[in-house]
Amino acid sequence: MEIRIDDLTGPEIAELLSAHLEHGNANSPPESVHALDLDGLRHPDITFWSVWENGGLLGCGALRELSPEHGELKSMHTARQHRGKGVARIMVEHILAEAKKRGYRQVSLETGSMEAFAPARALYSRFGFEECPPFGSYSLDPHSVFMTRNLAA
Repeated sequence: MEIRIDDLTGPEIAELLSAHLEHGNANSPPESVHALDLDGLRHPDITFWSVWENGGLLGCGALRELSPEHGELKSMHTARQHRGKGVARIMVEHILAEAKKRGYRQVSLETGSMEAFAPARALYSRFGFEECPPFGSYSLDPHSVFMTRNLAA
C-alpha cells in the first residue's frame, strides 16, 4: 500500500469522498454531519492523504492543524470493497506519525455516536484515543463522540 498526499482533483477521490458523505448523512442528522466536502478539504490548514494499491484507491484520511500543538484527524474512510485489509490502521499510523513530526502534543477527532460508527470508535480506541469534551468549534451533540490522544507521553 502506498500513502500519498492527494490534491483532491481525481475522480476516484471525488467518488470515495461522496461515499464518505453519504455514510455520514445516512447515519446522522444533517446538523451532526461534520464531514468535509472536496472544497472544505482544500483548506490550507488541512493535509489530505489517499491510500493506493495496484492503481486502486483504498481509502483516505486528513490532518487539520487546530493550533501549533493540536491536530484534528479528519475524513477517514475506507472504500467498502477494501474494508478489513488494514487500510484505516495504516492511515491512522501515518497521521499520528505526521502529527508527532509536526510537534503536535495532541490529536483529536469527532465521529458519530450511532452503531454505524462503532468500528471507527473501536479503531481509534485501539490507538489510544479516549473520549473527551468537544474541542475547537464543536459543541456538545448527542450524535457525536469526541476523542483525543496525547502525543507528549
